[in-house]
Order: sequence, then structure tokens, then C-alpha cells
Amino acid sequence: MAKVIADFDLCESNGLCESFAPDVFEIDDDDYLQIGDPTVTAENRDRIEQAVAGCPKAALRIEE
Repeated sequence: MAKVIADFDLCESNGLCESFAPDVFEIDDDDYLQIGDPTVTAENRDRIEQAVAGCPKAALRIEE
């Protein structure tokens, strides 16, 4: 089962991932990225792939 992984050392919490997949990614009140359910499904794969590709710090990846 594939899942999305964040490298929190690289993440700047700029929120682009949240704009692509708000059901998966959330920037909390302290400006830290939270990943709700990291499971990549057929329903959310396109949005998660867009979030991974759109991350300016390359802090996201999909692990198969």
C-alpha cells in the first residue's frame, strides 16, 4: 500500500500541498504540516501526486 511521506526537515509549511489535497494535508495553528491519512488511494493519488510535484522544497514523496 502506497503512502505519502514528508521530510519535515525540508518542509517550510508553505501550504501548497494543502491547496492540492486538503483532505490529506493540513497546516496546523502552529504552522506545521500535518498529514491526516497518508494512504495513497485511487481516489486521491492524482491530488497527492500534484502536491508532491508542486512542493517547492521537494519535501514530499510517495512510497510504494
